[in-house]
Amino acid sequence: MSFLEFQNVSYTSDNNVILKDISLNVASGDFVSIVGPSGSGKSTLLRLCGDLISPTLGDIIFEGKNYRDYKAVDLRKNIAYCFQTPYLFGDTVMENIEFPYYVRNIKPDITRIKSLFSMFDMSDDYLKRDVKNLSGGEKQRIALMRSILFRPKILLLDEVTSALDTDNTLIVEKVIASLHAEGATVLWVTHNPEQSRKYANKILTIHAGKIESFEEVVI
Repeated sequence: MSFLEFQNVSYTSDNNVILKDISLNVASGDFVSIVGPSGSGKSTLLRLCGDLISPTLGDIIFEGKNYRDYKAVDLRKNIAYCFQTPYLFGDTVMENIEFPYYVRNIKPDITRIKSLFSMFDMSDDYLKRDVKNLSGGEKQRIALMRSILFRPKILLLDEVTSALDTDNTLIVEKVIASLHAEGATVLWVTHNPEQSRKYANKILTIHAGKIESFEEVVI
């Protein structure tokens, strides 16, 4: 049984075909880098995976069950999406970090929170900061941290290191590699050829809304 499967999926917006007849099988534990030219449909594929949009045609199956048969909140507890442009809400970093606990009716785990800040080489003093005063790179790391406080079964990443310098990119890559080693399935959109092959076991190439190739990475 496939872990995540696209069955003849197409997506159309304003009469424009963004993705056409996508069939894809992702195994549990895969690390898939998604590459291709700008405008080819990579981010749309990721948004479909995250149930942020629905297919115009076709079906998406997760753990043997159609996306349509899940409650949206249940999918999003298991499938975490981190955008290229991070979105933080409210006034403080703490409000964002507490949110995943709030939706689960669980008391925030301060030990887990501090551990994540340490992994990202950030002080937990950030919890008190106003989100409006954060840099783009800081917002990106906080948004990613918010996504992985509860280890997702699938982690969807859309150019998440694009606003980071070299040192912080390496830190984020290390955290993502650690999550993958713990069992998370990762789908990562990147335009960086070196990054695309650094951790992935499979490369998915999309061109003009269609799958051009889906190949194993040869080490």
